[in-house]
Amino acid sequence: MRKLTLAFLLLLLLKTSIAQEPADMLRMAWSDPTGTARQQAIGGAMVSLGGDLTATFINPAGLAFYRSGDFVFTPTYSQLRNSAIYKNTSTAAKRAALGLGLTGFVAASPTDNKKGSAAVAIALNRTAWFGNNLLYRGLNTTTSYSQKFLEEIAGIGDANLVASKYPFGSSLAFNTYWIDTVGGGTNGNFNYQTRAPFRSGLLQENEITSKGGLSELAIAVAGSRKEKFFYGLTLGIPFLQFERTTTFTEADATNTINNFNYATYQESLQTSGSGLNIKMGFIYRPVPQWRFGLSIHSPTFLRLTDRYSATITTDTENYKGVLTQSSKEFTNGEPAEYSYLHFTPLRMMAGLSFVIREVEDVSKQKGFITADVEWVNYPSASFKADPSLLNAEDEKTYYKNLNTVIDAAYRGAFNVRMGGELKFTTWMARAGMAYLGNPYHNLRGEEGNRFQYSGGVGYRDKGYFIDLAYIRTLGKDIHAPYRLSRQAFDLAQLQQRGTRIVLTLGVKF
Repeated sequence: MRKLTLAFLLLLLLKTSIAQEPADMLRMAWSDPTGTARQQAIGGAMVSLGGDLTATFINPAGLAFYRSGDFVFTPTYSQLRNSAIYKNTSTAAKRAALGLGLTGFVAASPTDNKKGSAAVAIALNRTAWFGNNLLYRGLNTTTSYSQKFLEEIAGIGDANLVASKYPFGSSLAFNTYWIDTVGGGTNGNFNYQTRAPFRSGLLQENEITSKGGLSELAIAVAGSRKEKFFYGLTLGIPFLQFERTTTFTEADATNTINNFNYATYQESLQTSGSGLNIKMGFIYRPVPQWRFGLSIHSPTFLRLTDRYSATITTDTENYKGVLTQSSKEFTNGEPAEYSYLHFTPLRMMAGLSFVIREVEDVSKQKGFITADVEWVNYPSASFKADPSLLNAEDEKTYYKNLNTVIDAAYRGAFNVRMGGELKFTTWMARAGMAYLGNPYHNLRGEEGNRFQYSGGVGYRDKGYFIDLAYIRTLGKDIHAPYRLSRQAFDLAQLQQRGTRIVLTLGVKF
């Protein structure tokens, strides 16, 4: 715990031009399963089942079950509602969007029981959706956001340095008098204080709007031997677009004139980039009815670029009035831009499937049940300075300590997915569920998980098919408007309710 506190303090001290934080890792790694409507209707399970284009992104060995080609197109509708409790006050916000899910094709060779079969697939999939609206508010009588800035400048007695060295936080707060010098000091020997009267109460509100997603273009190959051994390999090329706008406000809860009315901190972040990953898998079918699958996903390597800016407005009433300053005043009128590397966690999966009346003619099969378990090693995620750029030593130290915080704040977690299908000639009925385990170490009350249940129907006839799925997600998470290293801080407790409707249209060739 002392190691985590020290590392987090160093993050605050070094955060002069860098916007990454531990939660950025979780945004990309803790995502719901995505794929075709068929796969999502059965809880997202696909490690051992095969015969679906989603196998490209989960276990490419499943592509070797194809005996003909498929082309699929998947439009989606998503809605997410957040209910938050912060300082015993409840609020809610929601966001909805249309999107494009898994789209692509697979081509397969005819089966030869001696030589086996082969398949190749090219597909595009939205692997994570970042669209979200979050709003919470409450009365805080213990801390102020401005104490985060006081921690950042602790021990720096030169007020001129404070006014210029921290253009994305403390300098803005100091120049607009959210924080100020303590009377009686001299330059080079100043101490600092907040002007926010948190002991008498601050009405705090945090509103966050985000959009974008993580998509992946994948090329996969798969093969089989003797209709018992199936293997596959996927090369994934992910690309990311993310935008987030945050507006935090704290206002004096009293009606007295005390030289502080309110302060607002606004930040804008745009992240884009691309990367590379590899997925490999194996399925063993000892008898026609049973299938056992294993899959491993390498960490995804991403080279990302952030464009970041911040603005603070403070109203100190009769003291200095209303003052506003933007970080763009320190960066030639443009958002700061910097690049870095990110490695997502390693993933390992195992699955088991039982096919009812397994025969070569899939139209005569009666259904299946399938289940997956996945291990995600969240602490293995990391950020690094981009070696192609000239990086200052403080940036390298920042990323080192950021990774220390990730290692201490998160833990490995198991995810479970299961589902089944019943076939009625040309019609199919499906149902499933998924559970995403808690990735937090629960050092300061952090806890989160997601439960998902789903259902759907499908129709296949004369080389065409259509699948429809409904997915309901129930989850809980936490969010901190600010974190302090020297005293306790407050968390907003989130209850998440998500709805997803997925339609897959396909044709065989």
